[in-house]
Amino acid sequence: MNYIKNILAAIGLISLSGLFIFAVQKAPSDDTIGKEDKLINDYNVYALSVPDKLNFAGEEMPLNDPDVYERMDKELLVNTYWQSNGLLMFKRARKYFPVIEPILKKHGIPDDFKYLSVIESGLTNAVSPAGARGFWQIMPATARENGLEVNDNVDERYHLAKATEVACKYLLKSKESLGSWTLAAAAYNAGNAGIGNRLKDQKVDSYYDLLLGEETGRYMFRIVALKEILNNPKIYGFNFNESDLYSEIPTEPIVVDTAVSDFTAFAKQYGINYKILKIHNPWLREDHLNNSSRKKYTIDIPKKGYYDSRP
Repeated sequence: MNYIKNILAAIGLISLSGLFIFAVQKAPSDDTIGKEDKLINDYNVYALSVPDKLNFAGEEMPLNDPDVYERMDKELLVNTYWQSNGLLMFKRARKYFPVIEPILKKHGIPDDFKYLSVIESGLTNAVSPAGARGFWQIMPATARENGLEVNDNVDERYHLAKATEVACKYLLKSKESLGSWTLAAAAYNAGNAGIGNRLKDQKVDSYYDLLLGEETGRYMFRIVALKEILNNPKIYGFNFNESDLYSEIPTEPIVVDTAVSDFTAFAKQYGINYKILKIHNPWLREDHLNNSSRKKYTIDIPKKGYYDSRP
């Protein structure tokens, strides 16, 4: 037994010695640093060129201001090199922008505001610690003030078309109050009073001249950065085919004016399952619909041929 232990100890010592010698041999010296062979698959990170001109809703960003330039440069870098998130934005934009764009147009709101929803939620039904919900991150009070139903059973902040309508109403009021689309967009984050008071206190009339907190201070730069990247994928290194992008699945509206006791059984009637029903109607928050008031609800049912479970 001792003989075996001695052999194992010797092997361990030799191994350690070998590792030490190898480490010493491979350690870089002043003579070799900077002269190593380049890796074939080396990963490179490049500085980006900030475009000479950028705008939001036709309102030019003052890139001649060194502070504005550096903040814009930062957001382009951060959002370009967060590649996985960037690709997801391209994929989701293809699916959801066709829902958002005509509603913005109907209300006379510049198309650039669709990028506001991108930075608010990543085009998902996000939930914030403060209680905001959905693509447009609408608070409960704002939703109810603008006619949306918000309770444990139904929360229409998760209804993309209806939530976009509410966002439009808010933005139009902000534009009327503050005078520019840039300030209206910033007010979506900080509130009309918040932006108005900062302008008054600091005696300026432009978002880009305001000293603001971290979140609101980055807000417009993030929007413009996403607009720039999503409109110029090749310039910023994003490569994909049309087939890689997501598509909205067409649906048929089913009007319900009674309570629904079991959405699993309801979904089965239309050849889908409960999961698919909730994917297309995220505003239905529970597995049943109370509807004691006999209100008319429109439930979206995907057309046949898009899910394997459909007959």
